[in-house]
Amino acid sequence: MQPLYKRILIKLSGEGLMGDKAFGMSPDVLGKIAKDIKKVHDLDVEICIVVGGGNIFRGAKEASEGINRSVADQVGMLGTVMNALYVQDALEKIDIPCRVMSGLNVPQVCEPYMYRKALKHLSLGRVVIFAGGTGNPYFTTDTAAALRASEMQCDALLKATQVDGVYTADPKKDPKAKRYKTVSYDEVLSKNLHVMDLTAITLIKESRIPIVVFELKNKNAFTDAVCGKGTFTTIQN
Repeated sequence: MQPLYKRILIKLSGEGLMGDKAFGMSPDVLGKIAKDIKKVHDLDVEICIVVGGGNIFRGAKEASEGINRSVADQVGMLGTVMNALYVQDALEKIDIPCRVMSGLNVPQVCEPYMYRKALKHLSLGRVVIFAGGTGNPYFTTDTAAALRASEMQCDALLKATQVDGVYTADPKKDPKAKRYKTVSYDEVLSKNLHVMDLTAITLIKESRIPIVVFELKNKNAFTDAVCGKGTFTTIQN
């Protein structure tokens, strides 16, 4: 297997960690993800990870039900820190060196995010897990992923989802929906394809970083996506 990229950022959704559970985190799913990431790490690919917090708390949803939006987003960002620690533990159990760096200052459990220090960790072969979103309310973890991928000058952003790419419509609702093999940033925006939010797509477009959208549950999902194998959609200029 020959990787197409030297440095990547993997965006994991919080929901992707749940497995068959309605809430929280599945140790089985977490273990599988860690093993898949190890395969990519063993190919000498430098890896960054951004993980969401939707399995614990969704700020925008809770805000719509009466909680102050800034407070709700702060709670959601703390949820991403919790998930990042879970992922770190799973990786360290299989001997992958990694560090959690947070946009929120939580010094007892992880390092504060610093651009140069993150680059140093990557150069030493460590996986860097970015938690705490951007550190600000009103921004999604998709935007955090786009921001960190741009800052780290990643060659690609890999978005792990519940479907095997980007479709013309929701394939779970529309059996006639067709999957794109490749699609441009502008098409994603103009057709409102719901890959990532507007801010994230705009930022990643400006940085000219391709987005590879693939299905998380597939066997060797990460390795195939990094090596251009299997089924996925690439978003690029």
